Amino acid sequence: MFILLGMPVVQIVIFGFALTNEVKNAHIAILDASKDAATASLITELNASRYFDVERYCTDYKQIDDEFKKGTIKLAVIFPAHFDEDLQHFNTAQVQLIADASDPNVANTLTSYASAIIIDFQNRITENKKLPYTINTQLRMLYNPQLKGAFNFVPGVMAMVLLLVCTMMTAITIVKEKEMGTMEIMLVSPMRPQIVVLAKAVPYLLLSIINIITILLLSVYVLDVPINGSVVLLMLESILFTLVSLSLGLLISAGVASQQAAMFISLIALFLPTIMLSGFMFPIENMPLPLRVVSHIVPARWYYTIVKSVMIKGLGIQAILKETLILAGMMLFFLTMAVKRFKIRLA
Repeated sequence: MFILLGMPVVQIVIFGFALTNEVKNAHIAILDASKDAATASLITELNASRYFDVERYCTDYKQIDDEFKKGTIKLAVIFPAHFDEDLQHFNTAQVQLIADASDPNVANTLTSYASAIIIDFQNRITENKKLPYTINTQLRMLYNPQLKGAFNFVPGVMAMVLLLVCTMMTAITIVKEKEMGTMEIMLVSPMRPQIVVLAKAVPYLLLSIINIITILLLSVYVLDVPINGSVVLLMLESILFTLVSLSLGLLISAGVASQQAAMFISLIALFLPTIMLSGFMFPIENMPLPLRVVSHIVPARWYYTIVKSVMIKGLGIQAILKETLILAGMMLFFLTMAVKRFKIRLA
């Protein structure tokens, strides 16, 4: 009944409101060295559009760089000194747009929106002028100058592969032991039941480490995606996400009695949110508030941010400390719940 009646409603809501490549309400930073009437008017137009939300007013490039590293902005708009004077006296002025190109689709979209607003402003102030004003827009793409899609694709694939291998396979394997009756034999052995269950997850931990190494090697040597940060840090964070996924698999296995149920929960409750609500394929800031709130409990969202920060942006542990603590908290919570829900007697 849930599948027949509930899934159409869920799909309409998600595909209708959440799954869109249109970028809205993107946080941007402004560096205005001119502070004149022209820049004030242009900043107002940018902020008034449904595409941008001015998040920070910076005073130098270092502050802009810090905001990009924190992930608080997607675009920075820089006005040089004497912007209005250059327009009035020389009929030309410069504007620089700096975008976070770790997601090339979003970067292209945002720079296109900003350029269109600037051109519209230029055409409006040119009316009734003998000589047209020209505002030249200079584009700069951070972290991914060539706008390669692999820079966004690799972190998302890592999250999906680890989630599938760890969560679904761990849950199915343990539930299969219950269905076949072999779990009862293992539970009466001298080993503690919790050790028996945790031991079922160890092979998938080792397999996931091999998968992580394989993906990173293919990314560097086949897709030309560099690892700009610490490889050790990236591996440790990937192992942490693997442990979160394993804990989820153990929790699912403790609450279901059939392999079909375990697979259904893994795919519907974990795999689909990983694709839709992690920021991998669809920008989270474009989603309605309820879906943005739900995205906070999706582990892949935090791991995706970690991989992009370490691998693409080359940041250290200080920049991803929040995400790391959230994943560690999720792992402890899921593992504790799985141990408490595990039944020593199956019948």
